[in-house]
Amino acid sequence: MPIADLPPAFRLRVVSAAGAGFPSPAQDWEETAIDLVALLRLDRAASFVFRVSGQSMIDAGIYDDDVVVVDRDATPVSGRIVIAVVDGGFVIRQLVWRDGKPVLEARNARMRYDAVIADESVEVWGVVRASVRNLQG
Repeated sequence: MPIADLPPAFRLRVVSAAGAGFPSPAQDWEETAIDLVALLRLDRAASFVFRVSGQSMIDAGIYDDDVVVVDRDATPVSGRIVIAVVDGGFVIRQLVWRDGKPVLEARNARMRYDAVIADESVEVWGVVRASVRNLQG
């Protein structure tokens, strides 16, 4: 689904920075806003959103029901997470080079997934740029 037609100014108010270490007692409340469309670069015609289904990428920090933002025009390079068309369906995998060939690999050490050699029957459709997770389930 192309999302270039989103409202131009979907913004959320930022309350304050939240320390991931020790909190700072000097932190002041902020009254700024984040434009999610600009932050995630959703206003581009080549930006798309996919909902992840399955557990194959949990070691890469991508979980079942996460939403990923995909750049259709980004160059897929080794090490990047990509969306590919395999056997007529979309899959999310990490693109790596093995023995001089591009391979799509899952990232879940607790389960076995076959690696897919990215040949002419496989289309690397886009590169994952961001993911969003609902922590409330």
